[in-house]
Amino acid sequence: MKLLRRSARRDSAAIRLQHRAIRQAASLLLAYPDERTPGRLVTVGALLDHITGPERDALDRTASYLHATDPLVVARDYVETFDMRRRSTMYLTYWTGGDTRNRGAEIHAFASAYRGAGVEPPVGEAPDHLPVVLEFAATVDPEIGEQLLAAHRAPLDVLHTALVECGSPYADTLTAVCATLPPVTDQEVQRARHLAETGPPAEAIGLQPFTLTVPPRRDGSPAREGDRPA
Repeated sequence: MKLLRRSARRDSAAIRLQHRAIRQAASLLLAYPDERTPGRLVTVGALLDHITGPERDALDRTASYLHATDPLVVARDYVETFDMRRRSTMYLTYWTGGDTRNRGAEIHAFASAYRGAGVEPPVGEAPDHLPVVLEFAATVDPEIGEQLLAAHRAPLDVLHTALVECGSPYADTLTAVCATLPPVTDQEVQRARHLAETGPPAEAIGLQPFTLTVPPRRDGSPAREGDRPA
C-alpha cells in the first residue's frame, strides 16, 4: 500500500509539473507577436520536451505556425483575432463582468491574488489577460492560478469555440490549456453557450472608473474608459 501511495504521489506531481509547462508554453504562444517572439519560441521548444500526449502536439502546431509564417502576417492576424473580435477577447473578466461596475471588482480580485502570492500585477497589461494568468499559474502559484482559470472556465470555453470556428492556429493552444483544468460541467457548458449567444453583462448607469479595466492600446497611446473589444 505504501508503494502504491508513493506511486500515486509521483504521478500527481508529474501531472502538476506538466500542467505548469503547458501553461507556460501557452502564455508564450498567446503573447502579442513582436521582436521577442523568436526567443519565446526557443523557450516553448524546450518546454515541449517536458510535455507529453495530445497537449504537446496541440502546442507544437501553434508554435509551427509562428515559426513558418511571416511576422507581419502573424501580427496582423493576432490583432484581427484577439483585438477586433469580441468573442475572442483574452480579457477574462470581460465575459463575467462586461460593462458593469462588477468588472472592476473582478479585475481587482486578480490583482489581489497576485499580491497575495508575493508578486505585483504586471505593468502595461491587465491582470485578467489570459497570457498573464497563465504565466502566474505556471511560475508563481500553480494552485491559486488554477483556481483563477477554473473560475473563468466559461470565458475560456467561449474563446476556444470562437477560435475553432474561425480556424485560428491559436485554437490548439486553448485546447491544451483547457486540458489542464477539471472537466467542464453541464452548467459550465450552458453558461458558455449563453455568454456566446447573448454577450457579457451590460450596465449603462453608475460606472466607476477603474484603470485596470481598460486594455492598453497596442500603439502605446492611452485608452479611454469604456473602450472594449469590438
